Amino acid sequence: MTLALRIFTEPQQGASYDQQLAVALEAERLGFDAFFRSDHYLRMGGDPGGPEAMPGPTDSWVTLAGLARETSRIRLGTLVNSATFRLPGPMAISVAQVDAMSGGRVELGLGSGWFEGEHTAYGIPFPPLGERFDRLAEQLAVVTGLWTTPTGERFSYAGDYYQLKDSPALPKPVQQPHPPVIVGGAGRYRTPGLAARYAGEFNLPFQPHDDFAVACERVQAACKTIDRDPATMIFSAAQVLCCGRDEAEYRRRASAIGRDPDELRKTGFCGTPGEVAKVLSRYAADGATRLYLQVLDLGDLDHLRLVADEVVPALG
Repeated sequence: MTLALRIFTEPQQGASYDQQLAVALEAERLGFDAFFRSDHYLRMGGDPGGPEAMPGPTDSWVTLAGLARETSRIRLGTLVNSATFRLPGPMAISVAQVDAMSGGRVELGLGSGWFEGEHTAYGIPFPPLGERFDRLAEQLAVVTGLWTTPTGERFSYAGDYYQLKDSPALPKPVQQPHPPVIVGGAGRYRTPGLAARYAGEFNLPFQPHDDFAVACERVQAACKTIDRDPATMIFSAAQVLCCGRDEAEYRRRASAIGRDPDELRKTGFCGTPGEVAKVLSRYAADGATRLYLQVLDLGDLDHLRLVADEVVPALG
């Protein structure tokens, strides 16, 4: 089974659109499966302030709309949009439009939202966790409901948080029945059920490798509960990428992103090319068919070339 490798970026740390474009174009040229980005409005790990903090956050779907017109093959998506940031109706319109702009290459990751600081900084309401999950469930129902309503028919929805009446449910996305939806996280209870009901892919981000198979089993069980074939679910994981041709280069890259190289080796896709290939293969053996390589230094395009030249061939 082929293991698809996707580049996953965190532009809120200070990347401009042009930097993201350069990464997307190089990832496309090198044969990576997709370019994904986070959906955040505030730098994490403390805002250094001053010129080094520039240019600040960029909006995920504004960025992806631009990339849709400047790339030709690579898939584009979010890991993941925050349900607190957007109303589901307008979000369905935006994603469908970018799907058309890309010729049918976008994917929507959607989550409950978790970073309170960015909500405070930009005046976005941040309800308690239970309400955020309730809103996420309704957003998934609304977005997929709008997309799958037959042309010429109307869509209505009466939820606790969102109400739609006689929506024309337009525009329709290019991909049918709709762009792939990704639901993920380490939650043991509600997350597996939402993934089983609405998602084509379940993603486990930034958790120990040993937790991956357990999380997948929960989602498989949730699929069976609603009579969905678990084989129709794609399973993926995301971890930070830090690779060097030798130990010195590896440690230099770890230092550049402010991470401890020994600690990275315990959790991430990290080390020399052979070590990284071994970790990726372990995930594949446990059922992953897609892996998201979190690239934190968007100015280091040689990092991508190293993975394409030396890690990918080692995967067989």
